[in-house]
Amino acid sequence: MGQSFRLAGLLRLRRLQEERAAAGLAAANAATREAEDERDELTTLMAGTIFPRHTDENAWRCAVAARASLTSLVGEATVAVDVAVRRGEIAAEDWTAARTRVAMLDKLAERHEALVRAEEDRTEQQLLDEVASRRRGEPIEPTEQEDR
Repeated sequence: MGQSFRLAGLLRLRRLQEERAAAGLAAANAATREAEDERDELTTLMAGTIFPRHTDENAWRCAVAARASLTSLVGEATVAVDVAVRRGEIAAEDWTAARTRVAMLDKLAERHEALVRAEEDRTEQQLLDEVASRRRGEPIEPTEQEDR
């Protein structure tokens, strides 16, 4: 058995951090979609409002106030989308950084495994060479188990 990878614990920690960052990115993307949906709904609602043609002054003022209110809500929803998009960008940057840290450690782990395999192969080859040289030069003595 070869030597274990000394940074295995750190690699597990980095993978957990990457998973957490990926979950954060997914949540940020979901929040962005929700904010966009709400903004689109309010925009559609505002576009569907019409001013009455023949009405009294109070009804007209109510329609203007409703339109102004919807305009304000659309503006707030647009800001909420911008904030959600920025949070998504930050989450994507966090995930990219976490993925990069994992990738570096993965490369080190792969290199370590290759070195361990090469050492094991070298040891096995030396053992096979030794066994082969003994068979050519010396008679093989039976072991205690073979005598029974």
